[in-house]
Amino acid sequence: MAFDFKKEYKEYYMPKNKPEIVTIPPMNYIAVRGKGDPNEAGGAYQQAIGVLYAVAYTLKMSYKTDHRIEGFFEYVVPPLEGFWRQDNADGFNYTDKSAFNWISVIRLPDFVTKNDFEWAVGTAEKKKKLNCSSAEFMTIDEGLCVQIMHFGPFDDEPAAVAVMDKYLTENGYVNDMTSERLHHEIYMSDARKVAPEKWKTVIRHPIKKI
Repeated sequence: MAFDFKKEYKEYYMPKNKPEIVTIPPMNYIAVRGKGDPNEAGGAYQQAIGVLYAVAYTLKMSYKTDHRIEGFFEYVVPPLEGFWRQDNADGFNYTDKSAFNWISVIRLPDFVTKNDFEWAVGTAEKKKKLNCSSAEFMTIDEGLCVQIMHFGPFDDEPAAVAVMDKYLTENGYVNDMTSERLHHEIYMSDARKVAPEKWKTVIRHPIKKI
């Protein structure tokens, strides 16, 4: 599938504020794994975000270097995303943020190969003087999912999840979260610049038909 974020934006990144069923194709990402409270100042999560953007923008601006990516065209860096889980938890406890296991990701254009990715990691390390060794080239195949647009603070997400769960029950589906298929969030707002009540977050859960 060719990378066309503008074309995919509505289908994959802008659901309505009511549940909808989608089938997500395999996608490549820059990924950094970690554990702990994402709000910890200077913590592992904040450091991971720095690595992700360093590599993402190195790839975006590669056309200004000697490195040539086959099929490259200028593009907008997609939004930050996150896959989340908690050990030994039935559901998701938003109050116990220290127990979060996360994989923070940024979508890659399909024309970016693993070799291009490795070039970007090395280049970002040199130019930014930043250890980017935690970055991985990751392919994720989410498949059948339900998603909804949540408006407001992250701690208010359980209400949106409850709406999705009710929709699944009424339409013959169940959640199918495993160690591989995770709670997924896509951050459509810049939390540094937008008030929490105006945050827009895509919430996506893996599902299966009963």
